[in-house]
Amino acid sequence: MPRKLTVTTERRTQLVDITQQVRDAVEGDGAEGSAVLVYVPHTTAGVTINEHADPAVARDFEAALERMVGDEWGWQHVEEGEENAPSHIRAALMGPQVLVPLDGGRLALGTWQGIFFCELDGPRERSVHVSVLR
Repeated sequence: MPRKLTVTTERRTQLVDITQQVRDAVEGDGAEGSAVLVYVPHTTAGVTINEHADPAVARDFEAALERMVGDEWGWQHVEEGEENAPSHIRAALMGPQVLVPLDGGRLALGTWQGIFFCELDGPRERSVHVSVLR
């Protein structure tokens, strides 16, 4: 059965390290399986795996996403109060899910790897679904 995590963000673009929350959801239940699917059910958010030892990596990602897909472009998807077209494009670049192998019931992440929730249209309260695959 999927576990639902809640992530609260503080900025429009923000990467939040959710590694420990995912680990707690999986390892706390003694789950057995071959992998864990971490899925974000939002069109203006994503999830990725990258280095989490240095918080500057997340800040660099935030800046890079904003520079690669600029707010000032001539967007066609413009709704009053929801000027978030760039957030949809940024989310597509990050992707809505990651798959992490399990090794003896533990996340098989590399030494420096962490799982990041990618907020691209915040600040908001968001959901992340964590499912152990058999």
